[in-house]
Amino acid sequence: MTPIGVLGGSGTVGRVVVERLAAWGTGPLRVGGRDRDRAARVCKAAFGVPAEPFRVDLDDAAALREFCAGCDIVVNCAGPSYRVLDRVARAALAGGAHYVDAAGDFVAIDALTVDGPAGLGRRAAVFSAGLMPGLSGLLPRLLAADGPLARLDVYVGGAAAIGPLSAVDALLTRGPRFGTALAAWRDGAIVPGALKPLRSVSLPGFRDRVHAWPFLSTEMSRLAADLGVAELRNYTVYVTEAIPEALARAWADDGAAPDEHVPAVVAAADADLAATGPYYAMLFQAVPRDPAPGRPRRLLLHTPDSYALSGVVAALTARELRAGTIPPGAHAAPDVLSPAGTLAALRDDPLVTGVELA
Repeated sequence: MTPIGVLGGSGTVGRVVVERLAAWGTGPLRVGGRDRDRAARVCKAAFGVPAEPFRVDLDDAAALREFCAGCDIVVNCAGPSYRVLDRVARAALAGGAHYVDAAGDFVAIDALTVDGPAGLGRRAAVFSAGLMPGLSGLLPRLLAADGPLARLDVYVGGAAAIGPLSAVDALLTRGPRFGTALAAWRDGAIVPGALKPLRSVSLPGFRDRVHAWPFLSTEMSRLAADLGVAELRNYTVYVTEAIPEALARAWADDGAAPDEHVPAVVAAADADLAATGPYYAMLFQAVPRDPAPGRPRRLLLHTPDSYALSGVVAALTARELRAGTIPPGAHAAPDVLSPAGTLAALRDDPLVTGVELA
């Protein structure tokens, strides 16, 4: 059986991908990273599954081609995603492999499909196979399974450490290609300035009082359009205002490179962790157009580690590719994964500490 390659396999997300794929017996693995010794240690912990360490850097095109060659699937867990874009996807497809990106979104899909490689006609490239984007656009579909929604409110967030690469992603996720701050979706259109931050509010599933900042991402706009939701409100939830304040200062500093503000974002996340300890929640609340009894109106999921849970989603996506359930072409994970099947798998995963669907 041809191997599944996990790029960035010694990081927080990649290690989980390797662990899950090994535990599920999906076949041999190839673990890539800039530090071969770290990759080798991950291989030794792969539950006896054949696993081969590789030294590979995203900026080394030759090493990237060598890593992808001979793989059936390449799972990318390296970042930051807005600098990776479609680079690894093109290398994987050129090598004859399917592709899974634990991050990436429609910007990366657009980059891949413009002058798309021939391999897309035979293989699949699945982006947004993580928590957000990813589960945030997949799980709400369960609330619309029995009919359209009049309203959907989404709250995702909590307290988690943010590493330097993730901080760069956060700093670069702005502008119309990514979403619109303070906007809502109403009657088929984006309405700028429709919402205000919710400060010091109580939300089901979140600890103490939190701060919810409205941001209508591209993922949420597409979800609302796909489901025919009359109104959708999407909020990122923080346990303090340290992170939004750090991001606001960075975005106001137009002359600075994003890397200059990375330490402030990392420190802000550390302050949140100190305030509550690590936890993350995803809350989806729906108002059906047809208020028939028995329809679920709330979905709540808890995890202690949002990054590690992204690894579970990426591994589930790779397993679906191995099973042949995803067609060729470029996709966002919420468009090709089963909401019910994914939630069933997550219920059994140790990184999910609670699920409520009612």
